[in-house]
Amino acid sequence: MALHADDELFEMLCLEGAQAGLRWSTILNKRQTYRAAFDHFDADKMARYDAAQRRRLLADPGIVRNRLKVDAFIANARAYLKLRERPGGFNAYLWQFTDGKVQRRRPLYLSAVRATTPTSDALSKDLKHNGFRFVGSTICYAFMQAVGMVDEHQRYCWAGDR
Repeated sequence: MALHADDELFEMLCLEGAQAGLRWSTILNKRQTYRAAFDHFDADKMARYDAAQRRRLLADPGIVRNRLKVDAFIANARAYLKLRERPGGFNAYLWQFTDGKVQRRRPLYLSAVRATTPTSDALSKDLKHNGFRFVGSTICYAFMQAVGMVDEHQRYCWAGDR
């Protein structure tokens, strides 16, 4: 099921960025701690984080204490607030990259599953242009899969029949 709520899309984009260089299960197991640490991904609050709140986050053992990733969450909150003000909000902004439709692809072999696509390249470039960080093309493609913008289950996967 595809996500369309601005706040849920923002949370997922942040978490995909946090996952960079790590196993997804590491971030998944810390998801509730991330929610608590980052005010349940309330972008209005996150955008106002000051040096003291940043130090608090970097000392929190429940999240990945990477300065660049913490700073990215804060920068992403500020960028998200600007995009959310556009007609249709963040949801419309993101889904314009797929013309509002789920992109479906049924590769036969696992080796044919992609890490990036021209669409994730374009999304990454535009997010960066708008001030987002930790949004490379691979992260964007994983995000697009996680929120249902892309459905790339293998041809004979039981989940692909939903």
